[in-house]
Amino acid sequence: MDTQVNTEPAPSYCETLPETLELMAPRPLSLQETGLTLNFLQELVAKHLYDGGAMDSRELVARLALAGPILEEILGTMRTAAYIEVRGPAADSHGLRYALTDRGRAFAAEALAQSGYIGPAPVPLDRYSQIINAQSVHLQKVTRTQMRELFADVVINQQLLDQLGSAMRSGRAIFLYGPAGTGKTYMGERLAWLLGDAILVPHAIALGDAVVQIFDPAMHRPVGYLDDEPELMLHEGFDPRFVLCRRPAVISGGELTLDMLEIQYDPATRQYQAPLQLKANNGIYMIDDLGRQRVATVDLFNRWIVPMESRQDYLSLSSGKRFEIPFDVVLMFSTNMNPMELADDAFLRRLGHKIHFDFLQADDYAAIWRQVCDEHGISFDPELLRYVLQELHIPSKIPLLPCHPRDLLGMALDYSRYQEHSGRLTPHALAIAWANYFIDLNVNPDHGTTWVTQKTIGDHHA
Repeated sequence: MDTQVNTEPAPSYCETLPETLELMAPRPLSLQETGLTLNFLQELVAKHLYDGGAMDSRELVARLALAGPILEEILGTMRTAAYIEVRGPAADSHGLRYALTDRGRAFAAEALAQSGYIGPAPVPLDRYSQIINAQSVHLQKVTRTQMRELFADVVINQQLLDQLGSAMRSGRAIFLYGPAGTGKTYMGERLAWLLGDAILVPHAIALGDAVVQIFDPAMHRPVGYLDDEPELMLHEGFDPRFVLCRRPAVISGGELTLDMLEIQYDPATRQYQAPLQLKANNGIYMIDDLGRQRVATVDLFNRWIVPMESRQDYLSLSSGKRFEIPFDVVLMFSTNMNPMELADDAFLRRLGHKIHFDFLQADDYAAIWRQVCDEHGISFDPELLRYVLQELHIPSKIPLLPCHPRDLLGMALDYSRYQEHSGRLTPHALAIAWANYFIDLNVNPDHGTTWVTQKTIGDHHA
């Protein structure tokens, strides 16, 4: 499974009021209020001009996410130092443009040799830490009413739903376990919908002269105040070095390595990227398929002991500089393996909430079957459901999973359309779907083990 993020449609509104955002992260109006040094910002402006050529003030403000007065101060000192020169407006420009001099190009090249970051001005670490705490995911108070509303359209055992709600309310790590296909990953993704308000995510943070990129379009979904505009305009009141986003729900699976949980440095581009849990801050981070990662499970668990207990994470730059940052995520683990084979009692106790997902009962299976029929525009036929339960599941001793109705009906529809039956379902189409969906391991005493498709096709057709 690849690392992914919740892809449900963003709401058409933002519950976080503009006034709250402005108080939390006021827009800097002076160089001092940025928390960055003049030399750092001069280097960043020089890199932008080196990258984009001559630009006017409006273009530089948009690129740097800094207020005009701050930019004017920076440009003034760069002119004094002979790093830039002023040029007339271009045909499509309404103001004077700024370009690097030979001295300025050398200055920019030296800056790029130290850091390849070219983007909006970063936010100092201490300021970002304050923002993390102010919009902590643990300030969200999950209630039973919210859980009932969120899962009103989902077939789920009510006791299981209450367990999940209680775990989300606690703020402690959550361990989901049970057979594959019982809905653990789906529920983990859906739980992120509880976190309905928006948060501020910085484009990048500054640690001295080093810049670590945090905002990731693959992980973060920007939202507007009252509409679905994907970008925030610079005239809005809060610090435009932040992007207003939905709370993230990041999921990583078998591809996870310990390196992905540390700051990544690319020597070719000389840029730092934040690790997964830092991009998931103020949201949910789920480690799926636990036990199948390319790292020993005990080492993966040990990585989380300190952050879980102290709610602080400790990260390092390539220079060896070490720093701490708030660890503000709902940490979730999901596995279809035996928990006792993955961790000892001491670590399992630290997890707090251990929630078991089991196979379905026939009534719940039938309810999901009806839902999938409605989604596909299929008339519900109780005889077809009886056929799948009595003639396919029971003889094959295959337990009932939430994914079966969706997959079997989808594959049966594929077969019916191929046969030009206009999507009409028959027991034979379901038998074909069943045979294509499952694998039958037949043991031949003379020739050993052979993988073959299920024999139910001919049997049920007859």
